[in-house]
Amino acid sequence: MTMKDRVEKAVELFKSGYNCSQSVVAAFADMYGFTQEQALRMSASFGGGIGRMRQTCGAACGMFLLAGLEKGAVDGKDREGKAANYALVQQLAEEFRKRNGSMICAELLGLKKPEGSSTPEARTEQYYAKRPCAKMVEEAAAIWAEYLEKQRK
Repeated sequence: MTMKDRVEKAVELFKSGYNCSQSVVAAFADMYGFTQEQALRMSASFGGGIGRMRQTCGAACGMFLLAGLEKGAVDGKDREGKAANYALVQQLAEEFRKRNGSMICAELLGLKKPEGSSTPEARTEQYYAKRPCAKMVEEAAAIWAEYLEKQRK
């Protein structure tokens, strides 16, 4: 599967009902030895700006989760490894902000304040028309794909 295919897969997953974070993580999960179900479960809580609280964009959170799989420290005393992971996350976050103007879900959605509901909206034509979420998923997946392509050269 090409990186372009993975970006398209992320958008397709979102449009089929998965949340923004799940869509990004599941599109790349096989590269890290995870099943689709494992990827969907591990990223489920980050949709809607983390549990629909409209904080950090779930698509960005998915990208950060992938960064941990790619470059996360596995030894608690590995300060260099932690620093490398944090530097990567900060680099990805900056690129996401540069492309989208923010990394905060509420700001991306144009909300004055969080809605205060845990119930997700129905996925209708109107939902997709008024929300930039599919674009955020595409951007996060593209940023991650670009990072991977650079690393593998």
